[in-house]
Amino acid sequence: MKQIVNGHRAYAYTGGKSFDAALPTAVFIHGAQNDHSVWALQTRYFAHHGFSVLAVDLPGHGRSEGEPLESVEAQSDWLRALLDTAGVRKTILIGHSMGSLIALETAARAPEKIKGVALVGTAYPMKVSSTLLEAARDHEQRAIDMVNIWSHSGIAQKPSAPGPGFYVQGGSRRLMQHISRGNPAKVFYTDFSACNAYEGGEAAAAALQCPAIFVLGKKDMMTPAKAAGSLISKLPTAEVVQIDACGHALMAEQPDQVLDSLFRFACASAK
Repeated sequence: MKQIVNGHRAYAYTGGKSFDAALPTAVFIHGAQNDHSVWALQTRYFAHHGFSVLAVDLPGHGRSEGEPLESVEAQSDWLRALLDTAGVRKTILIGHSMGSLIALETAARAPEKIKGVALVGTAYPMKVSSTLLEAARDHEQRAIDMVNIWSHSGIAQKPSAPGPGFYVQGGSRRLMQHISRGNPAKVFYTDFSACNAYEGGEAAAAALQCPAIFVLGKKDMMTPAKAAGSLISKLPTAEVVQIDACGHALMAEQPDQVLDSLFRFACASAK
């Protein structure tokens, strides 16, 4: 699905079904140096089981035009503009990593639109080490390699990957390289800088008026489960799901468990 948002073409994957604003809507928001494809399993299931789906490509990522936006607040403004353009009145927001901060900020800024928010692989503050920031700015391939090592619980899935011959870590690396080739801007550095600078998480969580769920990987080294503690403390009624044998790349490493948690939450929140 293509739209014009703030003068640039914006793309959102609809899960293999035509978007229907009359259905309950789930909006999926990817993390740094990623695009809509990280939600491939989850979005297709949602779209074929009663939801309309928008898995967005943020500006400068995937098929969306424009420069990558420099702050979580600017990304939230863009997302709300996209929702308005698509005619979305009520939605459930599902965000991973950087996308979880965008989802949280948007839910606080537009409570009238949001029926639930799912924070996947989140942390607050989402600080990025100076070593990784410098690598993303000056040696992007090195940053891609570092992130992929840290984002996965192992070099191969145990007992096996969800699909025969599917190399989880390699797929993630190729996607990040694809984002680099598609946009000469320093997308990774811009994304990491936005995460690093965001200071509105606790205030946004305190202002939240909808149900929330945290889906966290027990072996996550990028955003360790304990790093979500400050947000969880602001949302005492939120559900917290911790997934075994799972790092930061939750949707790829444990796709079925992530899907089960998100779909159950979305069905309950959509009522």
